[in-house]
Amino acid sequence: MATVPSSIVTRNMADFAKQTGNVYMSVAVISKRANQVSVKLKEELNSKLAEFATTVDNLEEVFENREQIEISKYYERLPKPTNLAIEEFLEGKVYVRTPDEESDELSL
Repeated sequence: MATVPSSIVTRNMADFAKQTGNVYMSVAVISKRANQVSVKLKEELNSKLAEFATTVDNLEEVFENREQIEISKYYERLPKPTNLAIEEFLEGKVYVRTPDEESDELSL
């Protein structure tokens, strides 16, 4: 992963429009990518935390698990999915295609 800022960064809106020609289209693409990243991270976290799941509801048998806490802290420190998606988009790592282009390609 590249260095992604975890705090707010001022962006030039013209940079967003370069790839798609439209700022709003770019924001929609970034939004969809951020949702994909968020779902992926959530699945990873849930699968790692599932190892620690207990079926016991007795409070006396539930104890603090250091590994579980470290895993949770690691995911909390990761950059937000929106920041990751913006960086990927600006670096050209996100492929943008529209339904109109796909239908044109099929008719050739």
